[in-house]
Amino acid sequence: MEKKATRESYGEALVELAKKREDLVVLDADLAAATKTGTFKKAYPDRFFDCGIAEANMMGVAAGIATTGKLVFASTFAMFAAGRAYEIIRNSIGYPHLNVKIGATHAGISVGEDGATHQCNEDIALMCTIPGMTVINPADDVEAKAAVLAMADFEGPAYMRFGRLAAPIFNDKDTYKFELGKGIQLRDGDDVTIIATGLMVAEALQAHDELKAKGINARVINIHTIKPIDRDIILKAAKETGKIVTVEEHSVIGGLGSAVCDVVSELCPVPVKKIGVNDTFGHSGPAVDLLKEFGLCASNIVAVTEQFLGK
Repeated sequence: MEKKATRESYGEALVELAKKREDLVVLDADLAAATKTGTFKKAYPDRFFDCGIAEANMMGVAAGIATTGKLVFASTFAMFAAGRAYEIIRNSIGYPHLNVKIGATHAGISVGEDGATHQCNEDIALMCTIPGMTVINPADDVEAKAAVLAMADFEGPAYMRFGRLAAPIFNDKDTYKFELGKGIQLRDGDDVTIIATGLMVAEALQAHDELKAKGINARVINIHTIKPIDRDIILKAAKETGKIVTVEEHSVIGGLGSAVCDVVSELCPVPVKKIGVNDTFGHSGPAVDLLKEFGLCASNIVAVTEQFLGK
């Protein structure tokens, strides 16, 4: 299966978007080669601004430009966007509800060798607490590009999470349709539901196949929009399968698992098992090895699901 990092998809999508939107402006914080906004810089240098290693200032600049009616994408690593610039995003973008899109790359444990200081496993939780902030976590190249184009037409602040590691491309570019706030059922099953987001969706699909070989029929749902989340698809799964496993490359506190629990606890209480980063910092190492170490892989999803079902 072909693989591609969603940060690369982000850069390519910005170039495509610029052909249609002359009002598009892209900002970066001295990381254009890594965030892949350098692709946009090369094609449209007059609409690209490097704000230097000053992420909080960059968000303020983005807010100011947005007040002139421009469509602004501000890009840096997730740790520096959601972490270092949080207060500016909250007060200068979220509070006035400005049309700024934040492209946050290098999220999660899969940043790899850069280690704990750069492995942002808290960004979804932080961004979801900002009133009116839309939070997107695409799973592959096709979904990432579609999400960028969709967010350009969406009015209001949005946080988009992209990864450093190449992710399997499982969506069909000719048939895929991105719908804000709508989850996607990828596989059917009635024994348990696996709800995944971002890089973990491909792992959930692999886990589905391994579980099926063992006689366990798992439903697989891709949640690309963490906020607003698709309550209907979650409640339907809860009612029809009775148990849910959530999988995310993020802390189990305040991310996808917490959002799913909020939904089911209110209207359809069922047992939920969360797979993610368990209230700990990461550390340096090869990305693929780290994912396995932290249980963010198909084999662990299978093991946890089997134990959850009492198999």
